[in-house]
Amino acid sequence: MPVKEFKLPDVGEGVAEGELVSWLVAPGDRVEEDQPVAEVETDKALVEVPSSYDGTVEELFVEEGDIVPVGDVIISFRVGEEGETADDSGADEAGSAEQDAAEPESEADIDADADTDSEPATPSGRTFAPPSARRLARELGVDIAAVDGSGPGGRISEADVQAHAEGGGDAAGDSDSDEAPAPTPTDVGSGGRKSAVKKRGGDGAAGASPTTATAPDAPEPAGRETTLATPATRRVARELGVDIDDVPTDETRDGEAFVTGEIVRAYAEALESGESPESEASEADLEGSTLEPESVDASPRAPGSTDETVPYRGVRRTIGKQMERSKFTAPHVTHHDTAEVDALVEAREELKPRAEEEGVKLTYMPFVMKAIVAGLKEYPYLNSELREDDEEIVLKGDYNLGIAVATDAGLMVPVVEDVDEKGLFELATEVRDLASRARERKLKPAEMKGGTFSITNFGAIGGEYATPIINYPETAILGLGAIEERPVARDGEVVAAPTLPLSLSIDHRVIDGAVAAEFANTVMEHLEHPLLLLTQ
Repeated sequence: MPVKEFKLPDVGEGVAEGELVSWLVAPGDRVEEDQPVAEVETDKALVEVPSSYDGTVEELFVEEGDIVPVGDVIISFRVGEEGETADDSGADEAGSAEQDAAEPESEADIDADADTDSEPATPSGRTFAPPSARRLARELGVDIAAVDGSGPGGRISEADVQAHAEGGGDAAGDSDSDEAPAPTPTDVGSGGRKSAVKKRGGDGAAGASPTTATAPDAPEPAGRETTLATPATRRVARELGVDIDDVPTDETRDGEAFVTGEIVRAYAEALESGESPESEASEADLEGSTLEPESVDASPRAPGSTDETVPYRGVRRTIGKQMERSKFTAPHVTHHDTAEVDALVEAREELKPRAEEEGVKLTYMPFVMKAIVAGLKEYPYLNSELREDDEEIVLKGDYNLGIAVATDAGLMVPVVEDVDEKGLFELATEVRDLASRARERKLKPAEMKGGTFSITNFGAIGGEYATPIINYPETAILGLGAIEERPVARDGEVVAAPTLPLSLSIDHRVIDGAVAAEFANTVMEHLEHPLLLLTQ
């Protein structure tokens, strides 16, 4: 069968590179056209890369966590007639029992981890073993081809692998012979290209995993077939040598077991010490993701050191580069003011029952968005872009507002388009949907493009004023503090009233301070007199 190499496509609008976060297939897996084979993170979005072929995965050329330029080969497939596998070309005619054993595994058995090479083929050209048995063989350092299968057609089970390991069979890499190992399906047919998928231990030396070499009182593995976890959590499990299906957890998502990085680390530590991880896992459940962001991939600390290093990549690197470009390109000036929003609070309270009847959770954000549009229509330079190369300022005719959303992976800014054409309830629904999908990493790249003005609501976490950084190439961003009762002067007396602090950052090359103040006054006027929003 011919070998087809698959290059990383443009997964965004003109994106030049992306981080390969997670492989969804492993060598030997059967895939269909349009089936996702990898997750790639680029331009603040996590997207799935679909296969262009029907065939069998032969080789993975990129490690998880690598930055890959668009157009580089990331995977190769053997393609041919339906049902053929990468081993079919050199295999003898197999019996009916063998054919049954060669059928694709169920989804529950498919292992998304792609850390190691496919095992050497048997003399007949085939090794029948589900991914779970292959994974166990890799963790135990066992040559799967040397295991005697007890199932139909010589099919190898996890029990067969375990029995072979306990029986003293030669582990991969432990032989004293200098003879090169038998070629694997990933060693041929790719023009000498080196696979990025290596055996655990680097040079092929077997290293017992904590899941198999534990203290006498180690916790009992859960032994699930399916476990839900983020790509970052799976990466932590691989680095700690933990089978994620063995990690005990009480958490579920959509009826399936769900584990976090904290629970995986607690389980790994318990395996080493022989103590139950229940108390530590419970603490992680109580505190949620505040202990450590799920996306952080921390390297082990050096002995005696309190320092910890965290890779600067993925969403964090994207955010950093964007902030650096904005801060050192656009001279920032921030204007602060405070709106007295008694009438806004009352208006929202009056509309909430009607919104709930329609299944809408009404927040203050839609009111703020409509007030901003009123200000942008009056002061269009805040809804603009400076094109330095062309020496021109483009005053945008659309009102597409980006809403900054804090996620475990970093700050994302989905865009609500045509805000001027939508009502309060419609805006509330769209903002809630975008924010939810941003936290779940399900936004499409196009949903974070085309913004003309941005909003950041740091008051939801706590605080009054800030100096927001402009979402370049936009020219302005409005930061919202918390709506709280604060002292205000009215008719010569100091009274408590609900107020909304505002922090407006502008690109001073395009917008003068006086224009920024006038824009802020217009926004505050519409927030303090919400009936004016009916004119928008």
